Amino acid sequence: MTADADAAEAGAPEEGAGRSKKKLLIFGVAGLVLLATAGVGGYYFFTGGGESAAPDGAAAPDAAVEQRPAVFFDLPEMTVNLSSEGRATYLRVRISLEVSDRDMVQKIEPYLPRILDAFQVYLRELRPADLEGSSGLFRLKEELLRRINTAVYPARIEGVLFKEILVQ
Repeated sequence: MTADADAAEAGAPEEGAGRSKKKLLIFGVAGLVLLATAGVGGYYFFTGGGESAAPDGAAAPDAAVEQRPAVFFDLPEMTVNLSSEGRATYLRVRISLEVSDRDMVQKIEPYLPRILDAFQVYLRELRPADLEGSSGLFRLKEELLRRINTAVYPARIEGVLFKEILVQ
C-alpha cells in the first residue's frame, strides 16, 4: 500500500505541474495575441489605416473640390436684456449669416422678421453665465444656426458668424 500511495503522491505533483504549465502556456499565447492585436490596431489608428500617400505627380481626390466664394448677409444689430436676477444685463450682438450663393440671400430676405423674432426670443432666455468662454459662444452659434434653418426652411444657412458680442 505504501508503494501505491508513494506512486500516487509522486504522480500528483507532476500531473498538477503539467496542468499549470498548460494554463501558463495558454495565458501566455493569449496575451501575445492580444498584444499583437493591440499593436496592429495602434499602427492603423496612428498611421491613418495604412493608406499610402498619392504619388508626387498625382493630386489627391480631395483637391478636386472646387472652392466657391462665400456670400455673407448681415443682420441688423440686436440689443436684448438677458435673463438675470438683480442688476439688468444687456447683450449687444451683430451677426452675419454665411450662405451658399446670392440667390440664397434673396430667398431668406422675406423671412428676416421671422429670423429676428427667433433670435430675440432665444437670446432673452440666456443668462450671462451661458455666454462665458468659447464653449458658451460655440453653443450659442450652433443653437442660432439650428433656429435660423428652421425659420427659413427650405432655404439653408451655412453658418452664423459673430461680428460683435458685448455683454454689459
